[in-house]
Parts: sequence; C-alpha cells; structure tokens
Amino acid sequence: MSENRSDDTSNDATFPAPEEIESDPEELAMAEDSPKSTAAEIPVTSNGEIDDTAEHNFNLDLKRSIPAGLGLSETQITSHGFDSSKEGIIEAGPFQAERQRAQLRSGTIVLAEEPRNTAIEKFELVRRWSLNTYKCTRQILSERLGRGSRTVDLELESQIEILRDNKKKYEYILKLAQTLSSQLYQMVQTQRQLGDAFADLSLKSLELHEEFGYNADTQKLLAKNGETLLGAINFFIASVNTLVNKTIEDTLVTVKLYETARIEYDAYRTDLEELNMGPRDAITMPKIEQSQQLFQAHKEKYDKMRSDVAVKLKFLEENKVKVLHNQLVLFHNAIAAYFAGNQKQLEQTLKQFHVKLKAPGMDAPSWLEEQ
Repeated sequence: MSENRSDDTSNDATFPAPEEIESDPEELAMAEDSPKSTAAEIPVTSNGEIDDTAEHNFNLDLKRSIPAGLGLSETQITSHGFDSSKEGIIEAGPFQAERQRAQLRSGTIVLAEEPRNTAIEKFELVRRWSLNTYKCTRQILSERLGRGSRTVDLELESQIEILRDNKKKYEYILKLAQTLSSQLYQMVQTQRQLGDAFADLSLKSLELHEEFGYNADTQKLLAKNGETLLGAINFFIASVNTLVNKTIEDTLVTVKLYETARIEYDAYRTDLEELNMGPRDAITMPKIEQSQQLFQAHKEKYDKMRSDVAVKLKFLEENKVKVLHNQLVLFHNAIAAYFAGNQKQLEQTLKQFHVKLKAPGMDAPSWLEEQ
C-alpha cells in the first residue's frame, strides 16, 4: 500500500494542479479565435501514445471504396507531409510491380556485371599466358643445359637449315649485284660525258676531226649498251630481292611459328611425363587429366604447323628453281652480249625476258633509287 501511494505522488508531481496554472484572459481569447493547431488534433491516450483509431478507420473505408479488381495487398497508400506537392496519392501495386520488372529487364544490371566479367576473363588470359611462358622458358633452358629432351624431325630440320644457309648466300649475291649495278651506272655516266667531250673537240679541232669523232661514237655506243645491260642487272636484282626478302622470309616466319609450337609441345609433354611418374590419387588425377588435355591440344597445333612448314618448303623450292633459272639465264646472256659487243643479241635478251628499258634521253636510275 505504501508503494502505490508513492507512485501516485510521483505522477502528481509531474503535472501541476489546475489551480496552479495562471491563465491570461487575452491569451484565452486569442486561442479561441485562432484555428486549431495540428498538435491539438492528435488524440492522446491515457498512456501518452498516439491514438491511430481514426487513421485506421480512414484506411479501412478507403480500401472498401477501391474496386474489386485490385486486391488490398496490391494497393499502397502513400502519405506525404505538408511540404509535399502530392497529397493523398494512392499508388496501385500492379503498376509499381511492372515498373520494378521493367527495371530488372533493363540493361543496367547487365552493364554492371560486364566489367567484372571482362576483368575475370583478362585475368584468366594473363594467368594462362604466364603459365605457358614459364613452361616454355623452362623447356628452353633445360634443352640448352642438356637436361631436357627435344622433339626432332630430321628431314624437316635439314630442309630448314638448308633454306637458312641459302638465304645468306642469296643475300650476298644480291649485295654484289647491287654493287655492280651502282658501278656500272657510274661508268655509263662517265662514258656518256666522255663521248660528249670527244664530239665537241671533233667540231673545234679540224685537224683531228675524224679521230675525235671515232672515239665519240665508240663511247656513246658503249654508254647505250651499258644502259641496256644496266636494265638487265636491275631486273635481276629486283627478282632476287623479291625471292629473298619476301618469299623466303614468309616461309621463315612460318618456320618460327613451327619452332614455337614445338617448344610448347615439348614443354607440356615433359609436364605430363612428370605427373605420370608421380603417385595417382584423388588429388593428382584431375591434374593429370587436365595436363593430358593441354598436351593433346598442343600436339595437334604442332602437327598442323609441321604440315604447313613442309608444304611451304615444297612450294618455295619449286618457285625458287623457276625464278633463279630465268634470272641466271638473263644475267649470263646479257653480260656475254655486252662484253662481246653484240648489241643485237643484248637487246634480244631483254625482249626475251620482257625487260623494259628507260625512255631515250633519260638517265638510268641507280639501284638505290629503285629500292
């Protein structure tokens, strides 16, 4: 009983007694004339909580007034404060759900996943490249140190070595032919200038008119034949240059790809052999299967590149024989006719191989200008 009285006393101390409140007559009059405030309209229960019975009844009446086509669970009532421009707006659930489904169908979520997928793919490519580079580097070092085994195709390797050796020899011949062309061009220019000087002196020296005239005609004829020979040599240089720096070089590029495929094949073959020599359990078997698949893929690549190199070497040999046969015959006949003084034979040789000469009166370009 004493505890109950103490609680009542504490509650009475919280709220002042009615007689303790001093009221001003003017303030009471202003309160009666002014509209009711919002806070005054909120009912408060005896416990101090807000009584939402009126709001509940309002929502219940509103839901009853909605057509039967819309379920109560699909209807959302949105309330706004006094500062909002939209008051009393009712949003139906199906429209909102349709808006959410449209957002899910839009590309925003897919675009958000694309950078992550792209990064994963790039990381996977870098990882595979690093692993492949490591295996190939280890294979090369082991071969140079004499510790690792190497797959060798004796017939194909010998053909590749012959091709590389021939390429060096053809490059040397090409360099000498270019030097000959440059020197012949300088000689032809000197002979032409010498013939002009003799012709000028034959007109000014009456007592030596015939002698200067003979020498002028001889030097001009030599210059003309030299220009014809120069055309044949430049044609020979252009054909050999195409053979060496384009046809043979293209085959050597395929050879390099074949050698790279061979190193990868040996690297994964060695890796598979090391795994097969180890224990076979639940941990190593998946690794062995994966290594077997990689080995098979690189073996197919190696076989394909070996076949491509063999085909290119065959066609290159046929093309090389045909090209060099015609060019060597041209070079021989042109040189022989020039130094024999057979102008007709020299011109006939150029016509036989469809070599076009420069127009009369034009200086023959050097081999440097034709490159």
